[in-house]
Amino acid sequence: MASNTEKKLVRSKSGLRMVPADEKVQSPFTLSEPEWTPDNVCRVCQNSECQLKFDLFHRKHHCRRCGKCFCDKCCSVQIALPRMCFVDPVRHCEICLNVTKKENEFFDKHLKVLLNGSLLNILDDNIDTSQSEGFTCRLSQDHRKLEFVGENSKREPISIEKIESIQIMASDCDMHGNRLGTGIAMRYKVGDKSSSDIEILKMAVDEGMNKKQGISWIAAMQKAFKMICESKTG
Repeated sequence: MASNTEKKLVRSKSGLRMVPADEKVQSPFTLSEPEWTPDNVCRVCQNSECQLKFDLFHRKHHCRRCGKCFCDKCCSVQIALPRMCFVDPVRHCEICLNVTKKENEFFDKHLKVLLNGSLLNILDDNIDTSQSEGFTCRLSQDHRKLEFVGENSKREPISIEKIESIQIMASDCDMHGNRLGTGIAMRYKVGDKSSSDIEILKMAVDEGMNKKQGISWIAAMQKAFKMICESKTG
C-alpha cells in the first residue's frame, strides 16, 4: 500500500500480495491475513442461514478477509482487498463483502484527499485566531505520519499510530442540514514508546478558497482514524 518503500511479491494460500520488504514500514491501514478455519473441522457452510453440508459436489471456499469456510454461493464474489495488499480481487463472504466495499471507498476517494493535503490553521488557545499558524497538513506517502508543510515550518510530523483520539469541531452545515467539520483536535503521544507525554493539536480549515478542500480533509481524517481504531478492537 505504501508508495515509496521497497516492496516484495509474496504468495500465500489466499493469493499473491505486494507487501513492504520491511514490515516495520507497513501502512497503519494494513490488516494481517487471518488464519483459515481448518478443512477437517469445517463440515458445513459457516453462514448460519445456509449451513450447506460439504461433499464431493459442494466444495469449501475460504473468505480471504475472515478466514471462515463457506459454500460457493455464500463466498463467490471477488473484489479488491487493499487492506491486505492482494494483487488481484479475492473471495469474500457476504458480511466481509459489505465491510470491504465501505473501506474501498476510503482507499479510492478519501485516502487521496489525505495524501494531497489541505491548508489548515493551527490554533493556539493563547493567541488570537487571526494570528494562528497556517500550514498544509498532509498524510505522508507511506501513510505513517502527518506532515506539516510551510515556508517556515518547524513542526515535527505526527505518527498516525500515536494519535489517541480525534474530536471534530463543526460550525457549518451543508444544503441538507448536515453539520460539516471545520476544525479538528487531535490528542497524541510524544516521545518514544516509554514516554507518557501527551499533546493536543487543534486545527481549523482556512476560510479562503480552500475551505471546501479543508472540510473534505477533516472528514477523511476522521474516517482514517475510525478505520484504524476498529481494526485494533477487531
